[in-house]
Amino acid sequence: MTIELRPARSTDAGAIAEILWRFQQDTEWMPKLHSGAEYVAFCGAMIDCGWVTVACVEGQVQGFLARDGAEICALYVAPWATRARIGARLLDFAKARATRLTLRVFEANARAQRFYLRNGFVEDGRGDGADVEENLPYISFVWTREERK
Repeated sequence: MTIELRPARSTDAGAIAEILWRFQQDTEWMPKLHSGAEYVAFCGAMIDCGWVTVACVEGQVQGFLARDGAEICALYVAPWATRARIGARLLDFAKARATRLTLRVFEANARAQRFYLRNGFVEDGRGDGADVEENLPYISFVWTREERK
């Protein structure tokens, strides 16, 4: 299976939104805050900012990473593609273009926490969720490229 990574296009907003909406619907602890249409608009805005890289298999979007500078704002993979290492490929792509990356993971998302720890991130702090829309406690993570001597 060949995974193509490329900058997202405006025409990818629907596919990206479907991945986000599916996560919201399929995740018991995730508040149901937005409609599919709202996710399309949100994803379109991230694409317009130039933040989004998509992972495609046979021309179909299977995952995406949104990054604003050093902050990874979103990294999601379609539920049917989670075993294909798409998330790791997207993360490696971001790491190759940065010396430091930060992100937040909800405390309830143990799977994501394990993923980031396996990929070299370390815990950098915690929040009670009062400053995020979902109002869920989160853990902040950071990754820094090791300088070679």
